[in-house]
Amino acid sequence: MRKLNRLRTLGPLLCVAIIASACATADKESKQNATTPTYRVSRTTPSVGTPRTTEPATTTSSNVHAGLSLIVEPENGMAPLYNFMSSAQRSIDMTMYEFSDATAEKILIADHQKGVMVRVLLDHEYSGESVNRAAYATLSAAGVPVAWTNDSEIFHQKTITVDGAESAIMTGNLTPQYYSTTRDFVLMDRQAADVSAIETTFGTDWSGAAPSTGGEGADLVWSPGSETDLVELIDSATRNVTVENEEMNSTAIEGALKADAQRGIDVSVIMTSDSEWNSAFSGLESVGVHVVLYPDTSSSLYIHAKVIDVDSTKVFIGSQNFSTASLDYNRELGVITTSEAVVAPLNDTLLSDSSGAQQQGPGAGSPTITVPTSTTSTTAGSSACYPLDNEGACYEPGEYCRDDDHGTTGRAGNGSTITCEDDNGWIWKPT
Repeated sequence: MRKLNRLRTLGPLLCVAIIASACATADKESKQNATTPTYRVSRTTPSVGTPRTTEPATTTSSNVHAGLSLIVEPENGMAPLYNFMSSAQRSIDMTMYEFSDATAEKILIADHQKGVMVRVLLDHEYSGESVNRAAYATLSAAGVPVAWTNDSEIFHQKTITVDGAESAIMTGNLTPQYYSTTRDFVLMDRQAADVSAIETTFGTDWSGAAPSTGGEGADLVWSPGSETDLVELIDSATRNVTVENEEMNSTAIEGALKADAQRGIDVSVIMTSDSEWNSAFSGLESVGVHVVLYPDTSSSLYIHAKVIDVDSTKVFIGSQNFSTASLDYNRELGVITTSEAVVAPLNDTLLSDSSGAQQQGPGAGSPTITVPTSTTSTTAGSSACYPLDNEGACYEPGEYCRDDDHGTTGRAGNGSTITCEDDNGWIWKPT
Protein backbone atom coordinates (compact mmCIF):
# COMPACT_ATOMS: atom_id res chain seq x y z
CA MET A 1 0.00 0.00 0.00
CA ARG A 2 0.90 3.64 -0.16
CA LYS A 3 3.23 5.08 2.38
CA LEU A 4 2.54 3.57 5.72
CA ASN A 5 4.84 1.21 7.14
CA ARG A 6 7.06 2.45 9.88
CA LEU A 7 9.11 -0.52 11.02
CA ARG A 8 7.52 -1.91 14.10
CA THR A 9 9.75 -3.22 16.83
CA LEU A 10 11.65 -6.27 15.60
CA GLY A 11 12.85 -7.12 19.07
CA PRO A 12 15.38 -5.55 21.42
CA LEU A 13 18.41 -7.04 19.67
CA LEU A 14 17.36 -5.83 16.25
CA CYS A 15 16.51 -2.36 17.51
CA VAL A 16 19.96 -2.08 19.07
CA ALA A 17 21.51 -3.16 15.79
CA ILE A 18 19.60 -0.81 13.53
CA ILE A 19 18.41 1.77 16.07
CA ALA A 20 17.47 4.99 14.27
CA SER A 21 17.47 3.59 10.77
CA ALA A 22 15.65 0.30 10.53
CA CYS A 23 13.49 0.69 13.61
CA ALA A 24 12.31 4.08 12.42
CA THR A 25 11.37 3.07 8.90
CA ALA A 26 10.28 -0.09 7.18
CA ASP A 27 8.25 -0.11 4.02
CA LYS A 28 5.89 2.88 4.22
CA GLU A 29 3.37 1.47 1.84
CA SER A 30 0.14 1.69 3.78
CA LYS A 31 0.07 5.31 4.98
CA GLN A 32 -2.85 6.95 3.24
CA ASN A 33 -3.97 10.58 3.30
CA ALA A 34 -0.42 11.85 3.52
CA THR A 35 0.31 15.34 4.69
CA THR A 36 0.66 18.23 2.26
CA PRO A 37 3.73 17.67 0.09
CA THR A 38 6.83 19.61 0.99
CA TYR A 39 7.48 20.43 -2.66
CA ARG A 40 4.72 22.94 -3.31
CA VAL A 41 4.97 23.54 -7.01
CA SER A 42 2.38 23.31 -9.73
CA ARG A 43 2.88 20.91 -12.59
CA THR A 44 0.88 19.20 -15.27
CA THR A 45 -0.32 15.95 -13.74
CA PRO A 46 0.75 13.03 -15.90
CA SER A 47 -1.93 10.81 -17.33
CA VAL A 48 -2.21 7.75 -15.15
CA GLY A 49 -3.64 4.57 -16.53
CA THR A 50 -3.20 5.59 -20.17
CA PRO A 51 -1.94 2.56 -22.13
CA ARG A 52 1.65 2.68 -23.35
CA THR A 53 3.10 0.80 -26.27
CA THR A 54 4.45 -1.77 -23.81
CA GLU A 55 2.52 -5.03 -24.19
CA PRO A 56 1.22 -6.81 -21.12
CA ALA A 57 3.40 -9.79 -20.33
CA THR A 58 1.82 -13.22 -20.13
CA THR A 59 3.15 -16.73 -20.28
CA THR A 60 2.75 -16.66 -24.08
CA SER A 61 3.50 -13.00 -24.78
CA SER A 62 5.69 -12.21 -27.77
CA ASN A 63 7.95 -10.01 -25.63
CA VAL A 64 9.22 -12.94 -23.57
CA HIS A 65 13.00 -13.17 -24.02
CA ALA A 66 15.28 -15.56 -22.15
CA GLY A 67 12.38 -16.45 -19.87
CA LEU A 68 11.73 -12.88 -18.65
CA SER A 69 9.11 -10.27 -19.49
CA LEU A 70 7.66 -7.15 -17.86
CA ILE A 71 4.23 -5.88 -16.85
CA VAL A 72 4.07 -2.10 -16.32
CA GLU A 73 1.52 -0.76 -13.85
CA PRO A 74 -0.83 1.02 -13.94
CA GLU A 75 -0.76 1.03 -17.77
CA ASN A 76 -1.06 -2.72 -18.38
CA GLY A 77 -3.67 -3.29 -15.68
CA MET A 78 -4.16 -6.39 -13.55
CA ALA A 79 -5.64 -8.67 -16.23
CA PRO A 80 -2.26 -10.21 -17.15
CA LEU A 81 -1.63 -11.16 -13.51
CA TYR A 82 -5.17 -12.45 -12.98
CA ASN A 83 -4.88 -14.56 -16.14
CA PHE A 84 -1.57 -15.91 -14.92
CA MET A 85 -3.11 -16.97 -11.60
CA SER A 86 -6.09 -18.54 -13.35
CA SER A 87 -3.81 -20.56 -15.62
CA ALA A 88 -2.63 -22.79 -12.76
CA GLN A 89 -3.12 -26.50 -13.43
CA ARG A 90 -1.14 -28.12 -10.61
CA SER A 91 0.02 -25.57 -8.03
CA ILE A 92 0.13 -21.91 -7.06
CA ASP A 93 2.32 -20.55 -4.26
CA MET A 94 1.98 -16.94 -3.12
CA THR A 95 3.98 -14.84 -0.68
CA MET A 96 2.31 -11.45 -0.21
CA TYR A 97 3.00 -8.48 2.05
CA GLU A 98 -0.47 -6.95 1.74
CA PHE A 99 -3.51 -8.68 0.22
CA SER A 100 -6.99 -7.15 -0.05
CA ASP A 101 -7.90 -7.97 -3.67
CA ALA A 102 -11.29 -9.73 -3.85
CA THR A 103 -10.76 -10.75 -7.49
CA ALA A 104 -7.47 -12.43 -6.66
CA GLU A 105 -9.13 -14.16 -3.70
CA LYS A 106 -11.84 -15.59 -6.00
CA ILE A 107 -9.20 -16.86 -8.42
CA LEU A 108 -7.33 -18.65 -5.65
CA ILE A 109 -10.55 -20.20 -4.39
CA ALA A 110 -11.48 -21.30 -7.92
CA ASP A 111 -8.00 -22.78 -8.39
CA HIS A 112 -8.38 -24.69 -5.15
CA GLN A 113 -11.82 -25.97 -6.14
CA LYS A 114 -10.54 -27.33 -9.46
CA GLY A 115 -7.87 -29.33 -7.65
CA VAL A 116 -4.87 -27.01 -7.83
CA MET A 117 -2.61 -27.17 -4.77
CA VAL A 118 -2.81 -23.59 -3.48
CA ARG A 119 -0.61 -22.21 -0.69
CA VAL A 120 -0.83 -18.58 0.41
CA LEU A 121 1.69 -17.07 2.81
CA LEU A 122 0.70 -13.67 4.24
CA ASP A 123 2.79 -11.22 6.21
CA HIS A 124 1.84 -11.21 9.88
CA GLU A 125 4.17 -8.49 11.09
CA TYR A 126 3.62 -4.74 11.02
CA SER A 127 0.69 -4.26 8.63
CA GLY A 128 -0.05 -7.92 8.07
CA GLU A 129 -2.33 -8.67 10.97
CA SER A 130 -4.67 -5.80 10.08
CA VAL A 131 -4.49 -5.55 6.28
CA ASN A 132 -4.41 -9.30 5.60
CA ARG A 133 -6.89 -10.49 8.21
CA ALA A 134 -9.94 -10.39 5.90
CA ALA A 135 -8.21 -12.25 3.06
CA TYR A 136 -6.89 -14.82 5.52
CA ALA A 137 -10.40 -15.44 6.84
CA THR A 138 -11.97 -15.61 3.36
CA LEU A 139 -9.41 -18.08 2.03
CA SER A 140 -9.52 -20.21 5.18
CA ALA A 141 -13.32 -20.42 5.07
CA ALA A 142 -13.08 -21.70 1.48
CA GLY A 143 -10.59 -24.37 2.47
CA VAL A 144 -7.62 -22.72 0.78
CA PRO A 145 -4.36 -23.43 2.66
CA VAL A 146 -3.22 -20.08 4.03
CA ALA A 147 -0.62 -19.32 6.70
CA TRP A 148 0.91 -16.39 8.52
CA THR A 149 4.62 -15.73 8.06
CA ASN A 150 7.16 -16.25 10.82
CA ASP A 151 6.65 -13.56 13.46
CA SER A 152 10.37 -12.82 13.67
CA GLU A 153 10.43 -11.02 10.32
CA ILE A 154 8.54 -8.63 8.09
CA PHE A 155 7.75 -10.46 4.85
CA HIS A 156 7.73 -7.67 2.30
CA GLN A 157 8.19 -10.07 -0.63
CA LYS A 158 5.44 -10.12 -3.28
CA THR A 159 5.71 -13.28 -5.39
CA ILE A 160 3.29 -15.68 -7.15
CA THR A 161 4.52 -18.96 -8.68
CA VAL A 162 2.31 -21.10 -10.93
CA ASP A 163 2.86 -24.82 -11.59
CA GLY A 164 6.47 -24.57 -10.46
CA ALA A 165 7.22 -23.14 -13.90
CA GLU A 166 6.86 -19.35 -13.76
CA SER A 167 7.02 -16.72 -11.04
CA ALA A 168 5.60 -13.21 -10.91
CA ILE A 169 8.06 -11.05 -8.95
CA MET A 170 6.26 -7.87 -7.97
CA THR A 171 7.15 -4.43 -6.68
CA GLY A 172 3.52 -3.85 -5.65
CA ASN A 173 1.00 -5.51 -3.40
CA LEU A 174 -2.44 -6.96 -4.12
CA THR A 175 -4.20 -3.82 -2.87
CA PRO A 176 -6.69 -2.60 -5.51
CA GLN A 177 -7.29 0.86 -4.05
CA TYR A 178 -3.85 1.82 -5.41
CA TYR A 179 -3.79 0.02 -8.77
CA SER A 180 -4.89 2.94 -10.94
CA THR A 181 -2.49 5.61 -9.66
CA THR A 182 0.65 3.77 -8.58
CA ARG A 183 3.84 3.04 -10.52
CA ASP A 184 4.72 -0.61 -10.05
CA PHE A 185 6.19 -3.44 -12.09
CA VAL A 186 5.69 -7.20 -12.31
CA LEU A 187 8.62 -9.19 -13.65
CA MET A 188 7.52 -12.52 -15.12
CA ASP A 189 10.27 -15.10 -14.68
CA ARG A 190 10.32 -18.53 -16.38
CA GLN A 191 14.03 -19.18 -15.83
CA ALA A 192 14.19 -22.66 -14.28
CA ALA A 193 16.95 -21.82 -11.81
CA ASP A 194 15.06 -18.79 -10.51
CA VAL A 195 11.72 -20.57 -10.18
CA SER A 196 13.35 -23.54 -8.44
CA ALA A 197 15.08 -21.24 -5.93
CA ILE A 198 11.88 -19.30 -5.29
CA GLU A 199 9.93 -22.51 -4.68
CA THR A 200 12.61 -23.94 -2.39
CA THR A 201 12.67 -20.75 -0.35
CA PHE A 202 8.87 -20.70 -0.25
CA GLY A 203 8.89 -24.23 1.15
CA THR A 204 11.22 -23.16 3.95
CA ASP A 205 9.14 -20.06 4.69
CA TRP A 206 5.89 -22.08 4.53
CA SER A 207 7.27 -24.41 7.19
CA GLY A 208 7.42 -21.49 9.62
CA ALA A 209 11.20 -21.52 9.93
CA ALA A 210 12.97 -18.24 10.56
CA PRO A 211 13.88 -16.57 7.23
CA SER A 212 17.34 -17.25 5.87
CA THR A 213 19.09 -16.27 2.66
CA GLY A 214 17.03 -17.40 -0.30
CA GLY A 215 18.17 -19.71 -3.08
CA GLU A 216 20.66 -18.24 -5.53
CA GLY A 217 18.81 -18.87 -8.78
CA ALA A 218 20.08 -17.36 -12.02
CA ASP A 219 19.82 -13.67 -11.10
CA LEU A 220 17.80 -13.38 -7.88
CA VAL A 221 18.45 -10.78 -5.19
CA TRP A 222 17.13 -11.72 -1.75
CA SER A 223 16.79 -9.87 1.51
CA PRO A 224 17.98 -10.15 4.21
CA GLY A 225 21.35 -9.22 2.75
CA SER A 226 20.67 -7.46 -0.58
CA GLU A 227 22.55 -4.23 0.16
CA THR A 228 25.86 -5.44 -1.29
CA ASP A 229 24.29 -6.59 -4.56
CA LEU A 230 22.48 -3.31 -5.15
CA VAL A 231 25.48 -1.16 -4.24
CA GLU A 232 27.65 -3.19 -6.60
CA LEU A 233 25.11 -2.71 -9.36
CA ILE A 234 25.14 1.06 -8.90
CA ASP A 235 28.94 1.07 -8.71
CA SER A 236 29.15 -0.75 -12.05
CA ALA A 237 27.70 2.20 -14.01
CA THR A 238 29.82 3.70 -16.76
CA ARG A 239 27.36 6.24 -18.20
CA ASN A 240 24.11 6.68 -16.29
CA VAL A 241 21.99 5.43 -13.39
CA THR A 242 18.26 6.01 -12.87
CA VAL A 243 16.41 4.78 -9.80
CA GLU A 244 12.80 4.78 -8.65
CA ASN A 245 11.93 3.97 -5.07
CA GLU A 246 9.47 4.79 -2.32
CA GLU A 247 12.12 5.45 0.32
CA MET A 248 15.57 7.00 0.51
CA ASN A 249 16.89 5.91 3.87
CA SER A 250 19.95 3.77 3.13
CA THR A 251 23.34 5.32 3.72
CA ALA A 252 24.93 2.68 1.49
CA ILE A 253 22.62 3.34 -1.48
CA GLU A 254 22.89 7.12 -1.11
CA GLY A 255 26.67 6.82 -0.89
CA ALA A 256 26.83 4.74 -4.07
CA LEU A 257 24.64 7.21 -5.98
CA LYS A 258 26.76 10.14 -4.78
CA ALA A 259 30.00 8.37 -5.70
CA ASP A 260 28.68 7.76 -9.22
CA ALA A 261 27.73 11.42 -9.65
CA GLN A 262 31.11 12.55 -8.37
CA ARG A 263 32.93 10.45 -10.97
CA GLY A 264 30.84 11.90 -13.78
CA ILE A 265 28.00 9.40 -14.07
CA ASP A 266 24.60 10.92 -14.93
CA VAL A 267 22.48 9.94 -11.91
CA SER A 268 18.71 10.50 -11.61
CA VAL A 269 16.34 9.73 -8.73
CA ILE A 270 12.57 9.62 -9.35
CA MET A 271 10.36 9.52 -6.27
CA THR A 272 7.22 10.85 -4.63
CA SER A 273 7.79 13.89 -2.46
CA ASP A 274 8.15 13.19 1.27
CA SER A 275 9.69 15.58 3.78
CA GLU A 276 11.23 12.59 5.55
CA TRP A 277 13.73 12.28 2.70
CA ASN A 278 14.56 16.00 2.37
CA SER A 279 17.98 15.60 3.90
CA ALA A 280 18.80 12.72 1.58
CA PHE A 281 17.57 14.71 -1.43
CA SER A 282 19.73 17.68 -0.47
CA GLY A 283 22.80 15.50 -0.05
CA LEU A 284 22.27 13.86 -3.43
CA GLU A 285 21.69 17.19 -5.15
CA SER A 286 24.79 18.69 -3.62
CA VAL A 287 26.98 16.36 -5.70
CA GLY A 288 24.98 16.69 -8.91
CA VAL A 289 22.33 13.96 -8.69
CA HIS A 290 19.13 14.92 -10.54
CA VAL A 291 16.18 14.47 -8.17
CA VAL A 292 12.69 14.62 -9.69
CA LEU A 293 9.60 14.36 -7.50
CA TYR A 294 5.87 13.82 -7.85
CA PRO A 295 3.68 15.56 -5.25
CA ASP A 296 2.00 13.19 -2.80
CA THR A 297 -1.57 13.84 -3.91
CA SER A 298 -4.39 11.51 -4.93
CA SER A 299 -4.35 12.81 -8.51
CA SER A 300 -0.61 12.28 -9.08
CA LEU A 301 1.30 9.19 -10.06
CA TYR A 302 2.65 7.59 -6.89
CA ILE A 303 6.15 6.10 -7.16
CA HIS A 304 6.01 2.76 -5.36
CA ALA A 305 8.33 0.87 -7.73
CA LYS A 306 11.74 -0.28 -6.59
CA VAL A 307 14.08 -0.27 -9.60
CA ILE A 308 17.66 0.55 -10.59
CA ASP A 309 18.58 1.10 -14.26
CA VAL A 310 22.33 1.11 -15.02
CA ASP A 311 23.60 2.32 -18.40
CA SER A 312 20.16 1.51 -19.87
CA THR A 313 21.40 -2.09 -20.23
CA LYS A 314 21.20 -3.72 -16.79
CA VAL A 315 18.37 -3.35 -14.29
CA PHE A 316 17.15 -4.39 -10.86
CA ILE A 317 13.43 -4.84 -10.19
CA GLY A 318 12.13 -6.10 -6.85
CA SER A 319 10.40 -5.45 -3.55
CA GLN A 320 13.37 -3.82 -1.81
CA ASN A 321 13.04 -0.23 -0.65
CA PHE A 322 16.15 1.85 -0.10
CA SER A 323 16.18 1.40 3.67
CA THR A 324 18.30 -0.57 6.12
CA ALA A 325 15.29 -2.61 7.20
CA SER A 326 14.35 -3.58 3.65
CA LEU A 327 17.85 -4.41 2.50
CA ASP A 328 19.23 -6.15 5.57
CA TYR A 329 16.35 -7.50 7.70
CA ASN A 330 13.07 -8.02 5.81
CA ARG A 331 12.22 -10.96 3.55
CA GLU A 332 12.40 -9.38 0.06
CA LEU A 333 12.96 -10.58 -3.50
CA GLY A 334 14.14 -8.96 -6.72
CA VAL A 335 16.00 -9.72 -9.95
CA ILE A 336 19.02 -8.20 -11.70
CA THR A 337 18.89 -8.75 -15.46
CA THR A 338 20.13 -7.57 -18.86
CA SER A 339 17.14 -9.08 -20.71
CA GLU A 340 16.06 -6.68 -23.45
CA ALA A 341 12.47 -7.77 -22.89
CA VAL A 342 12.70 -6.17 -19.44
CA VAL A 343 15.25 -3.40 -20.00
CA ALA A 344 13.53 -1.77 -23.00
CA PRO A 345 10.06 -1.18 -21.50
CA LEU A 346 11.61 -0.18 -18.18
CA ASN A 347 13.79 2.42 -19.91
CA ASP A 348 10.75 3.84 -21.70
CA THR A 349 8.77 4.03 -18.46
CA LEU A 350 11.54 5.73 -16.51
CA LEU A 351 11.98 8.31 -19.26
CA SER A 352 8.27 9.08 -19.17
CA ASP A 353 8.21 9.24 -15.37
CA SER A 354 11.20 11.57 -15.28
CA SER A 355 9.60 14.00 -17.72
CA GLY A 356 6.33 14.01 -15.77
CA ALA A 357 7.77 14.94 -12.37
CA GLN A 358 9.23 18.18 -11.03
CA GLN A 359 13.00 18.41 -11.01
CA GLN A 360 14.80 19.86 -8.07
CA GLY A 361 17.31 22.59 -8.70
CA PRO A 362 21.03 22.35 -7.90
CA GLY A 363 20.84 24.54 -4.80
CA ALA A 364 23.52 23.94 -2.20
CA GLY A 365 21.82 23.08 1.06
CA SER A 366 18.05 23.40 1.08
CA PRO A 367 16.41 21.67 -1.91
CA THR A 368 15.07 23.82 -4.72
CA ILE A 369 12.20 22.99 -7.03
CA THR A 370 12.37 24.90 -10.31
CA VAL A 371 9.20 25.33 -12.35
CA PRO A 372 10.05 24.87 -16.05
CA THR A 373 10.22 28.16 -17.94
CA SER A 374 7.34 27.14 -20.17
CA THR A 375 4.99 27.03 -17.20
CA THR A 376 6.33 30.04 -15.32
CA SER A 377 4.14 33.12 -15.51
CA THR A 378 7.10 35.47 -15.90
CA THR A 379 10.17 34.31 -17.80
CA ALA A 380 13.85 34.98 -17.43
CA GLY A 381 14.98 38.52 -17.92
CA SER A 382 11.79 40.08 -16.62
CA SER A 383 12.46 43.20 -14.59
CA ALA A 384 9.29 42.57 -12.58
CA CYS A 385 10.57 39.60 -10.61
CA TYR A 386 13.63 39.01 -8.46
CA PRO A 387 15.68 37.12 -7.55
CA LEU A 388 15.82 34.75 -10.49
CA ASP A 389 16.31 31.01 -10.05
CA ASN A 390 19.33 29.11 -11.33
CA GLU A 391 17.73 28.81 -14.75
CA GLY A 392 16.99 32.53 -14.96
CA ALA A 393 13.25 32.19 -14.32
CA CYS A 394 11.03 33.80 -11.69
CA TYR A 395 10.22 32.14 -8.40
CA GLU A 396 6.63 31.54 -7.34
CA PRO A 397 5.19 31.29 -3.78
CA GLY A 398 5.70 27.82 -2.34
CA GLU A 399 8.97 27.03 -4.08
CA TYR A 400 12.11 26.29 -2.14
CA CYS A 401 14.74 28.99 -2.03
CA ARG A 402 18.52 28.82 -2.08
CA ASP A 403 20.81 29.22 0.91
CA ASP A 404 21.91 32.66 -0.32
CA ASP A 405 18.28 33.84 -0.33
CA HIS A 406 17.41 32.92 3.26
CA GLY A 407 15.58 35.82 4.92
CA THR A 408 15.49 37.96 1.78
CA THR A 409 12.44 39.51 0.15
CA GLY A 410 11.70 39.53 -3.57
CA ARG A 411 8.94 39.62 -6.14
CA ALA A 412 7.36 36.47 -7.62
CA GLY A 413 6.48 35.93 -11.25
CA ASN A 414 2.82 36.56 -10.39
CA GLY A 415 3.74 40.00 -9.04
CA SER A 416 3.32 39.19 -5.34
CA THR A 417 5.92 40.06 -2.73
CA ILE A 418 7.67 36.94 -1.40
CA THR A 419 10.08 36.30 1.46
CA CYS A 420 12.36 33.30 1.89
CA GLU A 421 11.23 31.92 5.27
CA ASP A 422 11.97 28.73 7.23
CA ASP A 423 8.74 26.70 7.32
CA ASN A 424 9.92 23.10 7.64
CA GLY A 425 12.38 24.04 4.93
CA TRP A 426 13.27 27.43 3.43
CA ILE A 427 10.36 28.42 1.18
CA TRP A 428 9.32 31.54 -0.76
CA LYS A 429 6.19 32.67 1.09
CA PRO A 430 3.83 35.51 0.09
CA THR A 431 4.17 38.50 2.42
